[in-house]
Amino acid sequence: MLKELRIDGVDREERESGAPKWVWGVLAGVVVLALLSGAGWWLSMGSKPLTVETTTVRANGQGASADAVLQATGYVTARRMATVSAQITGTLTEVLIDEGFKVKKGQVLARLEDTGLKAALTAAEAQVQSSQAQIAQVRAQLVQAKADAARAAELAQSGMSSKQSQEQTATAVKTLAAQLEATLRQGEAAEAQARMARVNYDYATVRAPFDGVVTARAAQVGEIISPLSAGGGFTRTGVGTIVDMDSLEVNVDVNEAYIAQVKADMPCEAVLDAYPDWKIPSHVVAVIPSADRGKATVKVRVALEKKDDRVVPDMGVRVSFLATKPKVQETPAPGVLLPANALAQRDGANVVFVVIDGRAQARTVKLGADVGKFKLATEGVKAGETVIVSPPAEVKNGSTVQIKE
Repeated sequence: MLKELRIDGVDREERESGAPKWVWGVLAGVVVLALLSGAGWWLSMGSKPLTVETTTVRANGQGASADAVLQATGYVTARRMATVSAQITGTLTEVLIDEGFKVKKGQVLARLEDTGLKAALTAAEAQVQSSQAQIAQVRAQLVQAKADAARAAELAQSGMSSKQSQEQTATAVKTLAAQLEATLRQGEAAEAQARMARVNYDYATVRAPFDGVVTARAAQVGEIISPLSAGGGFTRTGVGTIVDMDSLEVNVDVNEAYIAQVKADMPCEAVLDAYPDWKIPSHVVAVIPSADRGKATVKVRVALEKKDDRVVPDMGVRVSFLATKPKVQETPAPGVLLPANALAQRDGANVVFVVIDGRAQARTVKLGADVGKFKLATEGVKAGETVIVSPPAEVKNGSTVQIKE
């Protein structure tokens, strides 16, 4: 009877619920699995980074001018630069320069072993002195011969001397005159040899060809230098490199699609990568009539109108080509310059998204007067920060982003 009562109870519950208990358990499990799958999909989609384009904002008055027609990058180059060497092969006994030294034209930079050259010069000068002594001797003999010839002529006229004696004295005068001429030519040859020996001796002293700054020291005392390159690496071809700092200019590569906008004497502003706050007034010197096939660029020479010790060769430069020559301006308004497409509207406010550690941080910005094609943000963002350009609608505060390369 107990079994019957239990069976009757189970049947009664099942009939009241309308379905067995195991069916409700299966349905509950399916619902839980669906919720877990949805949560996983939402988390995976939410963590997938959005690919965005970015730019680095700069302070107002820094970098390129607002009215720049075109921008290009390049390097500082020297129009006059020389690797100084001797004109003869020899061993260095003195090197009087080092990197960074300022030198004047004609200043001694180095000296070579000159013992042999000095001996040759001494011998040549001695030969000159010997030639001069011989010339003096022949001249004295010629004077005496002329006097003898004159007396012989007087005696011949008075009949006290023979005609043969007169002819002999006249011949002696002519002989000594010819000997003097030969001695004079020998003296000239000796002087030429002495000048050559003096030049060779001077070649042992290396001098600066122009005013400049030493940028490299290439040889040491005891090394052999030669104006001709030699194999094996044991002979140096120069003592050092000198750069004329007054000849510094900028060479930039301009895309050939925009080269028509660049003209000679066009005003520019150059900004060194090392000194981004310093604008250097410049102008175009010439457009080189040759294109680089591989880079599709044309080289443009730009002259710097102001120079100082901060400008050195091979520095990176950004050049802005201007439509008109910039006027002297007062201190620019404080703030940073934003591209117009970096601004977004969120809840009726101007917002920019700053990328920090791979996430977008929404910043409400306060705008001032426009500066050319840029928006001036006086509050909300700092110079040097990276902002998203043309932010997608999906970008929110805290979104994971990936910068487009």
